[in-house]
Amino acid sequence: MKVVIVHYGLGNVSSIKNMLSYLGFDAVISGDESTIKQADKLILPGVGAFDHGMTHIKEKNLLDVLNTKAQIEKKPILGICLGMQLMCSKSEEGVLGGLNWFDADVIRFPKGSKIRVPHMGWNSITIKKESHLIDSDDDQAFYFVHSYHVSTKKTDDILFTTPYGNEFTSAIHRDNIYGVQFHPEKSHRYGMALLKNFMLNT
Repeated sequence: MKVVIVHYGLGNVSSIKNMLSYLGFDAVISGDESTIKQADKLILPGVGAFDHGMTHIKEKNLLDVLNTKAQIEKKPILGICLGMQLMCSKSEEGVLGGLNWFDADVIRFPKGSKIRVPHMGWNSITIKKESHLIDSDDDQAFYFVHSYHVSTKKTDDILFTTPYGNEFTSAIHRDNIYGVQFHPEKSHRYGMALLKNFMLNT
């Protein structure tokens, strides 16, 4: 099984690879189109601004191969943080369109509210539907760092929600495509369990 962590210039690619290695899985870090074409699974990480992410993907000529792997070949793909947001249609953070794999927009936490922005630190999740990513309904917490979050028009796509002011969508899933707003590679045992489930069960 060939697992590729997509390296388009934004993201904690080394920390994800190190976590997978700790769990006993091999993964390749690559921004090369031909390497990604051979992947059986993909991880799309990301840290930074939405438009920068889409610009880097296009500049590296990765848009077509990512669409093919996710939407035609139906290979399992996990988006992390900005990677999840790029799977949506658009973002308030920028003007470019996203990958449009989910009918969802990315919006900012409201200004002037009592919550601190960015949302940073550990927070809990509520599981909204069964998923191969998670195999326990115990109270679980993950590590977040973000100012924008996903607002999906299809509630069936919501996998987890998280309380921060109001409930926001912290994970999405449809068919072979998964996205998490938090950083599983920084979330200790629950993050390790989630990554292990993605590697073994999707």
